[in-house]
Amino acid sequence: MIVLRHLLSILLLPFVVVVLVPRWLVESSSVADSHWPDGSTLETGGRVLGLLVFGPGLALFAWCVLLFARVGRGTLAPWDPTQRLVAVGPYRHVRNPMITGVAAMLAGEALLHGSRLIAAWLGIFALLNHTYFIVVEEPGLARRFGASYQEYKAAVPRWLPRLAPWTGGRA
Repeated sequence: MIVLRHLLSILLLPFVVVVLVPRWLVESSSVADSHWPDGSTLETGGRVLGLLVFGPGLALFAWCVLLFARVGRGTLAPWDPTQRLVAVGPYRHVRNPMITGVAAMLAGEALLHGSRLIAAWLGIFALLNHTYFIVVEEPGLARRFGASYQEYKAAVPRWLPRLAPWTGGRA
């Protein structure tokens, strides 16, 4: 049952963001999207760079999902949140590494395909998440986890990682 909960949340959230929306944007847009010139050095470089960005983004995302399951005892979905505050691994450096992983996958896709539409979707995704985290997520975490979240929030940045890992109280 736990695996099903995680698969459902992944299929409904990041899969839609990273696979379905970019595919829909590129295939159904009446606006001409940019693409790398066939056989060019730009195409080769863009594809290599895209894979170099996408791969670590996927790895970071997967690591965060595993931490949510093992440490937080929940999923990435707002309707099935973690029961414990996750402040280990990449969460010691930045409060939202899972979103960073998804954003890296989108950036990798934009580079891989040479697509301005996917790059624009990345910008929209970032803006939507920034707004969601300020308006909904952070107040909800403060209510659920109280002082431990407030301490964590004060010490660990929302988007730009701190170089040294946070070593404060472990929730």
